[in-house]
Amino acid sequence: MIRNAVVPVAGLGTRLHPATKSQPKEMLPVAKKPIVQYVVEELARSGVDRLLFVTGRGKDSIQNHFDRDPSLTAALRESAKDSLAQELESLDNLGVHYMYTLQAVQKGLGDAISYGEPFVGHEPFVVALGDSIIGLNGSSDICARMAAAYEEHQAAAVIAVVEVEPNQTRHYGVVKPESVGDVFPIADLVEKPKPEDAPSNLAIAGRYVFAPLIFDMIRRVEPDKKGEIQLTDAIRMLCSTGRRVIGVRLNQDERRYDIGNFGSYYETFLEFALADPEHGPRLREHLKQLLGQ
Repeated sequence: MIRNAVVPVAGLGTRLHPATKSQPKEMLPVAKKPIVQYVVEELARSGVDRLLFVTGRGKDSIQNHFDRDPSLTAALRESAKDSLAQELESLDNLGVHYMYTLQAVQKGLGDAISYGEPFVGHEPFVVALGDSIIGLNGSSDICARMAAAYEEHQAAAVIAVVEVEPNQTRHYGVVKPESVGDVFPIADLVEKPKPEDAPSNLAIAGRYVFAPLIFDMIRRVEPDKKGEIQLTDAIRMLCSTGRRVIGVRLNQDERRYDIGNFGSYYETFLEFALADPEHGPRLREHLKQLLGQ
């Protein structure tokens, strides 16, 4: 079990403007919860009890959301809104200690992860992207499986991967597997390759487990043309220096909901809303009427 997690939430979310002009994209609601709550609940189920948010300016609502509010809970109880009070209490009782640090300048994912070094010390840690939900309603146990693979293979890094259509590889980091299987060694990675240049159709799925050695690799990475420190480059250094990097496939029912644009946001919200036991059936009938069925 790995108890530390770093959750980068500093991105500007420009592809979701104007909805994210004054609020973090990670706080956009998907059905009844903001995106980042699904991520935190997934981490808590895997055994994480110490979590560092790497935030940016204007992201105070994330801290407010995970802060306890006893007066609000009491008011809901007094108003006989017990179910709502229970939802707040379940969030309060996840058993996670939250910490926050500011990435003042947007210098890439690798740079954001580097802010976690004082937090994790000499212990392994999970990285979970704050705008990606794994599994319907965040039901995945991928982080627990990755932690187990980290221990079993004595890895320097473990990466969750998901199969994508070949013409979609240009949007993701893509791994080069050494062998086939649900858990497999990775020989190399390529950042956003053209389909003809992609070493596979296995895309990085927004979840990682790292040994603290990754911080040394990040320090050695040269900024790209945009001045950003790419995490993929740091992981490639692990591969090239003979460290063990392991891939873990998502299961078929563990779709990655990567909420980076309005198209994916609409699809995710609709799928989660349809799965809601209270409102889903009525929404389904409404959609049938809209579609003329």
